[in-house]
Amino acid sequence: MYGTGAGHGCGAGRLVEELARRGRTVLGIDVCPSAVIATVCRGGKALCSSVFEPLPDEGRWGTALLIDGNIGIGGDPGRLLRRIRDLVHSRGLVIVETAPGDDDERRHVRIHAGRRPVSAGFPWASVGAPALDGTPGHRAGRRSSGGPTARAVTSWRCVLSADVVPRVSGALTRATCVR
Repeated sequence: MYGTGAGHGCGAGRLVEELARRGRTVLGIDVCPSAVIATVCRGGKALCSSVFEPLPDEGRWGTALLIDGNIGIGGDPGRLLRRIRDLVHSRGLVIVETAPGDDDERRHVRIHAGRRPVSAGFPWASVGAPALDGTPGHRAGRRSSGGPTARAVTSWRCVLSADVVPRVSGALTRATCVR
């Protein structure tokens, strides 16, 4: 992680907690009040908000985390990455964990506690690395839609630097993948 960080869709805050324990300045962001409470109870800082709403220190974050499938937030990975580009500074880092394989799905989902739904339906996406690299047939990276693209994305966990998400073109130009 580089500089200050924001975990988008932080859930129970395990990454926020660990990064804070290591002395990093990090903010968990989640739309679910119970997730924010859990993060705070673990000793982290968290904000109950959507990544698509105004957030503190926009354009000055060193790192943005989209882990545990959170590239699916909002159901449109291209839109999400364009928004993240606005949150990190020009030398920042975006860490994206994609689904394994060749996934490129859009759907409405809801949260359940056991068999009981506890949320309204909301848009979600599941995308594998090829969906971020502009491979024909994959929507997230297709240049014609103005979405981000990446080259050499071959692993299920991709690390993208903010210069990879340029503010002018919106296209990803390189990525480093880790296993």
